[in-house]
Amino acid sequence: MTGARGQLGHDLLDVLSNRTGDAVTAVGRQEMDLTDESSVRSVVRAWIASSADVDRRVLVNAAAYTAVDAAEADEETALVVNGRAPGWMAQELDGRGRLVHVSTDYVFGGDADIPYPVDAPVAPRSAYGRTKAAGERAVQEVDGDSSIVRTAWVYGRHGGNFVRTMTNLQAQRETISVVDDQVGSPTWSADLAAGLVGLGVAEGPVAPVLHYTNTGAVSWHGLARAVFEELGADPARVLRTSSADFVRPAPRPAYSVLDGSDWDAAGLPERQDWRTALACAMSVGFKD
Repeated sequence: MTGARGQLGHDLLDVLSNRTGDAVTAVGRQEMDLTDESSVRSVVRAWIASSADVDRRVLVNAAAYTAVDAAEADEETALVVNGRAPGWMAQELDGRGRLVHVSTDYVFGGDADIPYPVDAPVAPRSAYGRTKAAGERAVQEVDGDSSIVRTAWVYGRHGGNFVRTMTNLQAQRETISVVDDQVGSPTWSADLAAGLVGLGVAEGPVAPVLHYTNTGAVSWHGLARAVFEELGADPARVLRTSSADFVRPAPRPAYSVLDGSDWDAAGLPERQDWRTALACAMSVGFKD
């Protein structure tokens, strides 16, 4: 797996540590430079060579350039990491194993009013979205055993994320203002990690594109209120604001709900409701 030291990577390692009989190779930035084609290819080739006697190889690509706002001024680097590196991995793995590549709701325009199906046309509005869409195309151009998994609003135990930020702000401020005109499906990274591993080891062919989020939908404002409720704080302290009052370099999708029905129909690990997942996540807590 790639992205071993990231938010999702930590949870993938936790899931994999509970599986007996699996040999796990986990790499991060120190071992693989995603901006360097020779580094990406050599690391994947070395892993393939070292696992010559295994029955099945699965590469979960959880690495990405995720600095959404920074990508607006550095799209060239984001394009290499998000757009080209996944293609290099797919080429090296072609015929030698399965690639599970993590993508994002940002490939869509965010202007829908019903959940995006897996075959909805991509129409990214940000540099981050454009580079992730390029990565999807690069993987799809290789006729191998691969599946692209789009997700959204991921938060977890490790690293920075919205839920952690709201937890900290609850203790620091009397009130906070959060946008209420952006809607999505919060996704606990521990659930996502279990789903990705389940997809990786699934028997038979897998769908080329799938959506995985926790079920249900809420605004950022609603999610912040739920965090306060979990902390035993008054949710009325979370005030409403709009995207127009909170401008960022990269436009955020107004609607990020993904249709996960294809995932559900495939018999993969069950997706739990976002509110239940949030309660589970906050009972576990955060790590530095």
